[in-house]
Amino acid sequence: MSTPTTQRSLVTLMLAASLASTIGGLPFNTLPVLLGSLADSFSLPPADVGLLGSICFAGYLLGTLGAPIWMNRLNWRWLTALSAAATAICFALSAQVQALQLMYVVWAAIGFFASTMTCLGMRVLVELPHKERAFGVRQGVELSVTAAALFALPPLVIAQFHYPGAALALAALVALLGLSAWGLPSGPLHTSPDESAGHSRRLPPASWAALAVFWLFLVGNIGLWAFLERIGVALKVGAGEIGLVFAVLKLLGSVAAFFVAALGARLAAGHAWLLTLAGLLGGLALLATAQGFVPYAAGAWLWEFAFTCGCVLQTAHIARTDANGRAVVLVPAAFALASMVGPGLAGKLMGAAGGTSQVLLLALASSCIPVLVRWLPPLRQPQAT
Repeated sequence: MSTPTTQRSLVTLMLAASLASTIGGLPFNTLPVLLGSLADSFSLPPADVGLLGSICFAGYLLGTLGAPIWMNRLNWRWLTALSAAATAICFALSAQVQALQLMYVVWAAIGFFASTMTCLGMRVLVELPHKERAFGVRQGVELSVTAAALFALPPLVIAQFHYPGAALALAALVALLGLSAWGLPSGPLHTSPDESAGHSRRLPPASWAALAVFWLFLVGNIGLWAFLERIGVALKVGAGEIGLVFAVLKLLGSVAAFFVAALGARLAAGHAWLLTLAGLLGGLALLATAQGFVPYAAGAWLWEFAFTCGCVLQTAHIARTDANGRAVVLVPAAFALASMVGPGLAGKLMGAAGGTSQVLLLALASSCIPVLVRWLPPLRQPQAT
């Protein structure tokens, strides 16, 4: 298949890939609300809540590691339709499960099938020009859809129907997003000259270094994300106010992603990474000192804006480290591995400390790593050639 040549076809392809990728993002983006409703429904302690999130992303990790091997051999439209259907069915099944052990199995399956959509979206977008724009639009679309879901889920669904209602609502949303399959190509847009010539498939050292830094950045911040709703509960923030915080939070995340997309490569400079770190530190400071709704909301919103900017900037950087576009396909795997480790680690820290201070310190350490690696000579990352 040839690469689209018109601006209209590029936009259509970008939007379709972004909507398909949104299916994979839903388990992560709704994680605090879903884990919170599960904790209330099953009276789960923090360690079990964190384990449930980690198991979901263990399934996600398996899917992301396998997808690059077989993805190019299948019809992408049918792959999207079938994966969306499987994800929706698993969400619906989780609404009927009563035993915690079976819930672990179903959530692992949700992660596995959803991960295919993230990998496919990344695989399509990596071939488009303007990396910050392509991945910024993807993240913006994903977070906009999530924001709409979070406006409705806590007050309209979870408040009345608890976790089963939320699971069924997400099943319906996934089925709707699956219609994006018909806007996708049936296979790769083009074949890499290096691949067709049988050249080495090893990733450059700069790609592995960038992926490792991204993983470390994600571990602590995803650990915080998994317990952000519980932090609000500990501060005695009302359920309706928490729902508002998360809905606005995802709207701000989409604004951040579109902001990076609009500025494009001009944000690739190191100063953008410093500004991202400043935003993360400000958000964490507000969360650490919060005594009520206003500082909690402000901290969560500032943290989300900066975290989203950091994710888009680093994804674009990873894409640039490998001219053949293979490295960026491993971004979902890094995300999945961090999502598997982060919630479990944060849950143990929160349970041992009896509070959120250790979780915030973990997020602080992770947030500093990209700037330290980029700016300190002894730790400086190899750059793409």
